[in-house]
Amino acid sequence: MQLLLAPFAAFPVSFVAWMASLGIASVMILVLFRGALTAERRARWVKAITNANARYLFTFLWVAWLLLFGILLFIVPHEGAGTPYGAIGLIALFTGSFLLFGFLWAVIGE
Repeated sequence: MQLLLAPFAAFPVSFVAWMASLGIASVMILVLFRGALTAERRARWVKAITNANARYLFTFLWVAWLLLFGILLFIVPHEGAGTPYGAIGLIALFTGSFLLFGFLWAVIGE
C-alpha cells in the first residue's frame, strides 16, 4: 500500500518527480515502438554514422564520454546513500555501452 501511495507522500515534490519519471518512460516506449516499426530504409543521419569514417566519430564521442563522466564522477560527493554518484554512474554505464557498441558497429560493420 505504501508503494501505491508513494507519489502522494510529500505531495508537490514527489508527485512532480513521479510524473516526470512517467513522462520519461513514455517517451522511451514511444521511441522504441517507432524504432520497431521503422522500415529498412535509412535516414540521412543513419547514413552519416554508418559510413567508413564513422569510427572517428565514435572514437571522439567515446573520448568525450570518458572525460565528461571521469570529471563528473570525481566532482560529485560519493559518501552516503543520498548522493547522485550512483545515478550518474548508472547513466555512464548505459551511455558508455551504447557508444562502444556504436564504435564496434562502425569498425566491424559494413
